[in-house]
Amino acid sequence: MSIPTEHTFSFDDAIASVKSRQYLLTQATEKLLSQLTEEERLNLLDGDVEFWEGLRSILWNRYNPTPYVHGAIPRLQIPGIKFTDGPRGVVIGNSTAFPVSMARGATWDLELERRVGHAIGLEAKAQGANYFAGVCVNLPRHPAWGRVQETYSEDPLLLGEFGLALTQSVQKHVMACVKHYTLNSMENARFRVDVEVSEPVLHEVYLAHFRRIVEGGVAAVMSAYNSVNGEWAGQNKHLLTEILREQWGFDGLVMSDFVFGLRDATLSVQNGLDIEAPFRQQRGMHLERALKENKLEWTDVDRACERILRKQLQFAISTEASKPTQDVIFCSEHRALAREVAGRSMVLLKNDSVSGSAVLPLQTGTLKRVAVVGRLADIANTGDKGSSQVYPPEVVTPLAGIRAALPGVEVLCTDSVEKAEELAAQVDIVICIAGYTYAEEGEYVIPALQDNPALQAVLPPPKTAEDRETLAILEGKSKNSGDITAGAGGDRVSLRLRDEDEKLIAAVAARNSKTVVSIVTAGAVIIEAWKDKVPAILMSWYSGSEGGHALADVLLGKVDASGRLPFSVPTEEAHLPFFERDATEIYYSQWYGQHLLDKLGVDAAFPFGFGLSYTTWEVEDVVAIRSDPSSIETIQVSFKVTNTGSRTGRFIAQVYGMAGVDEFPKRVLLGFAPVDVEAGQETRVNIEASLRPVQQWSSGTWSLRTRELGIEVARFAGDGECAKTTISL
Repeated sequence: MSIPTEHTFSFDDAIASVKSRQYLLTQATEKLLSQLTEEERLNLLDGDVEFWEGLRSILWNRYNPTPYVHGAIPRLQIPGIKFTDGPRGVVIGNSTAFPVSMARGATWDLELERRVGHAIGLEAKAQGANYFAGVCVNLPRHPAWGRVQETYSEDPLLLGEFGLALTQSVQKHVMACVKHYTLNSMENARFRVDVEVSEPVLHEVYLAHFRRIVEGGVAAVMSAYNSVNGEWAGQNKHLLTEILREQWGFDGLVMSDFVFGLRDATLSVQNGLDIEAPFRQQRGMHLERALKENKLEWTDVDRACERILRKQLQFAISTEASKPTQDVIFCSEHRALAREVAGRSMVLLKNDSVSGSAVLPLQTGTLKRVAVVGRLADIANTGDKGSSQVYPPEVVTPLAGIRAALPGVEVLCTDSVEKAEELAAQVDIVICIAGYTYAEEGEYVIPALQDNPALQAVLPPPKTAEDRETLAILEGKSKNSGDITAGAGGDRVSLRLRDEDEKLIAAVAARNSKTVVSIVTAGAVIIEAWKDKVPAILMSWYSGSEGGHALADVLLGKVDASGRLPFSVPTEEAHLPFFERDATEIYYSQWYGQHLLDKLGVDAAFPFGFGLSYTTWEVEDVVAIRSDPSSIETIQVSFKVTNTGSRTGRFIAQVYGMAGVDEFPKRVLLGFAPVDVEAGQETRVNIEASLRPVQQWSSGTWSLRTRELGIEVARFAGDGECAKTTISL
């Protein structure tokens, strides 16, 4: 190995050499790498903090309060990978909490997501990070998945487009990392489950969105905890090398998921994992010996080092103009954006008439007394308390937002069923806030070892009494874990509301015909037991630090009800795929969500893409053409949208393709766009729709699975009033 001399070539020298065109990026990287000692090269491949010290910080301080640093080499001015988590905002510091990703997916608005990415990138860089690992695009095969809030949709196209929008905006400021690669959609079983999947389904369904984001230039990929077809994702050569790098041409770095993200340190390096995160752990235990015993080659180490250094250099140069200061953090502009996104995300599921007019939007001139009831009415509830938790200085609750919006109205509040029932008879309208918190769904952090003792082997031996006390927490023998709540979150045990929520809804609805239910959730909620008891239902999500204001904006009609479901909601659990939260193995097929409902021939309670508006719409005159007859990638779809109602609104145009072939979904999403139209006006809309959802993977190549494709431009999947055409491929 090269030994440093007095005339070292530093990180800053490498940047200068590329900017002056003395060296290409690859040449500067190679020269910088040649300056590192063997010890320094190994230090690039994991975190800089010793394992037990770092873990104690998570358990007794908080997770990710400042960037986690991987591979800083001060001697050569190499900054290292300075990690912050996401995706509902920057986890370090006291940042803006945006609505969770699933809520943002419900906006169907990519430009809005780009603005969120820009804000997140600014806040990350202002707080010392150069790497944001908050682009989560795992496909939620089953809505009980505890971390469903961290992803955007059940649909691969939406996942890919939203993930790419976030990535490209974040990367104006810092590196972005897409996760968790791949098939990570079970929470309690994530450290032990093996997911079996066929190669075509893997490529067509569960990798499609990752491929889109990789092609769009994402800097990094985080591997998953679970095993895929018999090998752990963090050391899976087929995933990390053969598909990611050889098929897709990915040139970035791959980081493990935290602590339990790999099982064989040597194999992980050989098979394409570059960084073990977030602390000095298995690689610190095993790599030096593996090199001495010739079980690992320095060429494998150097390959990973080159990727890590090259991406740091590339982004140090490309983001040089981004120099945000601390005053961007939780600034008024970002809070206003969080409010806008939350308002655009809310999905109106039901809005019946009472006394001759729709309950929503509320007519403020007729309101004197309003009741806001439920256990979630006045608590800060921005999502789970795992690795995605953001710590904003302030959270606007539903009660606070409604009170601020109705200054001349008496707004009463209770979380008691008995008191709420009493109030319901005395007010003009009842707004019932029901749903979940971090206790019912979210990341299942600990105790991991209690569930899976085999994980003990990946931990360094404890050396001190403090180390042993920390280990006891992982083993479930101690609950002295600071801000971490042992056993909280995880996969949902029920897709229905808690009994007390359903009792509350029934009680107030019986006393007041104008009852609105706002559901705080991240995924599908089965509401068949009570949905006919109330006239208005709104999916309001974990809506971020400004969610209470946004809820009031939608209830009062300041913002059109324009959110649309990014997933389907079944009428019963039997219409969902098999799911066992404690499984050790499971098979994933293409049949889940709306596609499974269509296959079963059953109606959804609320289909994919569904959502009501405060106005009415008509779509007609659909034309679909191939701008490039030789391409199997895209088609152009145009159509006319008319706002036939009496107020300005937003239409979410959804383009579906119907291939009409066996063992394939009845319809697949090809494209989408939000369209703002004034009352009584019409506009022509053009969408570049993807043909990838109707491609098939066979023998290592892609081809179209049909030559005649039906096209529907609809309000939701299966819309009986959609406009149709056919295109020859």
